[in-house]
Amino acid sequence: MKKWLLGAIFAGVVAIGAACSNQSSMQGHDMSGMNMEKENTSAETSKQQLPLATHTEVLSGNEIYLTAKEALLPINGQVKLPVYTYNGSVPGAQIRVKQGDKVKIIVKNELPEPTAIHWHGYPVPNSQDGVPGVTMDAIKPGETFTYEFTATVPGTYWYHSHQKSAEQVDKGLYGTLIVEPKNEEKVDRDYTLVLDEWMSDPNAGSHSDMNMSSMNHSHMGHGNSSDGQQMGMNMGHDMSMYDLFTINGKSGAAIEPLKVKKGEKVRLRFINAGYMSHQLHLHGHEFQIVATDGQPLKDPQPIKDELLNIAPGERYDIEFIANHPGEWLLECHGNMKGADGMKVKIQYEGQVNNTDKANAKENLPVVDMTTYGKYETGLFTLDQKYDVEYTMDLGTAMGKNGMIFTINGKTYPDTAPIHVKTGDFVKVKIVNNSPMDVHPMHLHGHFFQVLSKNGKPVTGSPLIKDSLNVNPGEEYVVAFKADNPGNWMFHCHDLHHASAGMVTEVKYTDYKSDYTPDPNDTTNKGE
Repeated sequence: MKKWLLGAIFAGVVAIGAACSNQSSMQGHDMSGMNMEKENTSAETSKQQLPLATHTEVLSGNEIYLTAKEALLPINGQVKLPVYTYNGSVPGAQIRVKQGDKVKIIVKNELPEPTAIHWHGYPVPNSQDGVPGVTMDAIKPGETFTYEFTATVPGTYWYHSHQKSAEQVDKGLYGTLIVEPKNEEKVDRDYTLVLDEWMSDPNAGSHSDMNMSSMNHSHMGHGNSSDGQQMGMNMGHDMSMYDLFTINGKSGAAIEPLKVKKGEKVRLRFINAGYMSHQLHLHGHEFQIVATDGQPLKDPQPIKDELLNIAPGERYDIEFIANHPGEWLLECHGNMKGADGMKVKIQYEGQVNNTDKANAKENLPVVDMTTYGKYETGLFTLDQKYDVEYTMDLGTAMGKNGMIFTINGKTYPDTAPIHVKTGDFVKVKIVNNSPMDVHPMHLHGHFFQVLSKNGKPVTGSPLIKDSLNVNPGEEYVVAFKADNPGNWMFHCHDLHHASAGMVTEVKYTDYKSDYTPDPNDTTNKGE
């Protein structure tokens, strides 16, 4: 559908501008009654009998059921696409639990191929991380698997397939995970907005559909960004083919407005499930960025008319007071033709609406997260002693089957792991030497603190993340504590880059897994 048809390796490079996206509440509305004027040919043939993807449900409690299955997704009034779903919607069912809850999630696979779920950003036990071939076998069609973990850390997270993820996530196989803190400061409205990109004609990419699985790679990854520029085609797939940008699986007029009342405190939770960075502009209101990747920021200052750049895999929570009645836009800025569809109205209930004007070409600054919030010494500093230090040189090269994406000149599984033992303090320098490619790097099972960017120390709030976007020529230093024993992926969350090699692992030398991969099982493709 969207990205999985773009698995091709291109020799050329197409420069594109920054992308952008957004969408309405996870507690969405049933769009199945929309009048579809056009249906893609791929949907009209083998997928014709599939049900329409409907509204996203919210699941809570100690026992949660998810079913991975096919459906048709009405993106807008003209296009519906064959997709993969959890519980029949894109995004899939929102899992909403409270801090301290013990959660059991029973996953049934009704797809025509194996799958698995990774809990993006969440420090689950290693056995529950959902990476086939590393922590579990893929869930085969017709089978069921149960994930169990305790919701220890509050915040905004998401879940998605980690089996052939460049294809399955691109086809819509993702949902959201919200862990409410024990002592939460209540808001009046709480909306989750999942950003993504699609091709209105999936067949348009078929000429480029080289089989990436022909290359010997096993695992995949996720990301974040600070200056907001999507630098190019990402060399492995032509991002210009993504001409529909969505919020919660809808685009343009199909996106339900966000309702507010004057005086209310509103929280918006942004999750980027796509492969492009998106720059969002909230019109008419001051807002505060209260969390990134689920982790709170120290004393966030109010800002207005600045762009929030959200990279693949990243999450940002913002809050604002609805103190400016009317009808306002939350819109994506960027030059991609799909950006115009990534905007949602904010409507005040009981007010005469003075319609806001879109201005996605307006030149606005991008929030610099390395200087945002109040400075405070975090757990780590640049000059302290570390038990393990590792340099991660991100690059590109031409392999025998096309473009490859490397860490220290190697592709997975030949990349050198980061060897740690429980309790170690670990410092990682990440350098992007790719000439045009953005790499949103995602670490499984841990949070890291961002210490510096391009040699300059972070001067804002301690910046705790699990996904960090690294633009060409940029260098970051991050640090984390090895406090979750296991074997963990550290990879690019442009999943095409991960499938083409940009993956390494954090391996605990004092951990022995209970899982042994079957060398004869070729269905485990945990990238």
